[in-house]
Amino acid sequence: MNRPTLPKSIWALGFVSLSMDVSSELIHSLLPVFMATALGMSAFSIGLIEGVAEATALIVKVFSGALSDRWGKRKPLALLGYGLAAASKPLFALAGGAGLIVAARFIDRVGKGIRGAPRDALVADLAPPEIRGAAFGLRQSLDTVGAFVGPLLALGLMLLWADDFRAVFWVAVIPAFLAVALLLFGVQEPERRPDGKRSNPIERANLARLPAAYWWVVGIGAVFTLARFSEAFLVLRANEGGLPIAWTPLVLVGMNVVYAAAAYPCGKLADRVRHETLLTWGLALLIVADVLLAAGNHWIWVWGGITFWGLHMAMTQGLLATMIADIAPADLRGTAYGFFNLVAGIAMLIASAIAGLLWDQFGARFTFIAGGGFAVLALVGLLARRHSSG
Repeated sequence: MNRPTLPKSIWALGFVSLSMDVSSELIHSLLPVFMATALGMSAFSIGLIEGVAEATALIVKVFSGALSDRWGKRKPLALLGYGLAAASKPLFALAGGAGLIVAARFIDRVGKGIRGAPRDALVADLAPPEIRGAAFGLRQSLDTVGAFVGPLLALGLMLLWADDFRAVFWVAVIPAFLAVALLLFGVQEPERRPDGKRSNPIERANLARLPAAYWWVVGIGAVFTLARFSEAFLVLRANEGGLPIAWTPLVLVGMNVVYAAAAYPCGKLADRVRHETLLTWGLALLIVADVLLAAGNHWIWVWGGITFWGLHMAMTQGLLATMIADIAPADLRGTAYGFFNLVAGIAMLIASAIAGLLWDQFGARFTFIAGGGFAVLALVGLLARRHSSG
């Protein structure tokens, strides 16, 4: 029996993610160094800003996901989210101090939060169940192609324009608005059968319909996030090792090349292999990455750590989304993704603040040792669950 093919709208959503990630990573691959050098900010301040920004995105997802379930529509909320992210890009180029940078990051991440859960629920709605892992893997892979094309483009433009941060930030405006146009005209939302009585998705009776297995995924996802703080610290680690400012985008290029190459095969693997097994492998890869990054700032250790970090991301990120799609009731998928990201958002804020504080007080090594410790904790929990479930 032939397996179904991925719908065209899944591919379109993947290219929407690709375009927006090109835009975002053009900026974000340079932003930590821009804040540290041009604005003179401490590692703790950078970690706090990154943590608040990412936590904002993840927390907003709970409300946009629930609204998409209540409304019965995913695409309009996704359009609003991508539109806000596009509108924030010029602010980075116009910023003359930390205040506007913080505002731009906040608007950008609110946009990401609004679009995230409805977009993931839309992927789950569009994809046949037997190839859902491949669908999430493809979207994640195309998203990650953008995540390495953006830094690569930033690198070339920084060399061409003699480290002119603002000029590079202006270029990021173009792919951001291209993503909005592609979503508007290229993605067809499937018709959802009206049930005539859509209740509040986050009322107690509906939340009780989310099974214990879903809340376990939420918990393990939070511990994953504690173990994997903001990628700004990968950039700072490489910069500490002597990587010139213009070349710092190579850090995210390297990580995301690995991530993009492995995400789709890992997604297909998730359709065939027990999910807890893949999570275990993913955590083991993260532990190796933290050990290498803690070992030293020589390029061998740094690039080895970045490679394993990318492999870990490829194995786990689409997998967690697939697990939620398989577990959650179809009419509560947006809410399920929202609560998952709410808890992960709180964990991200805590993790990035701790990482920055450890960096400032004790040095980079202790930041990655702490990350490895949280990863070991998550691994012990996974292995205990596998043992108890037979």
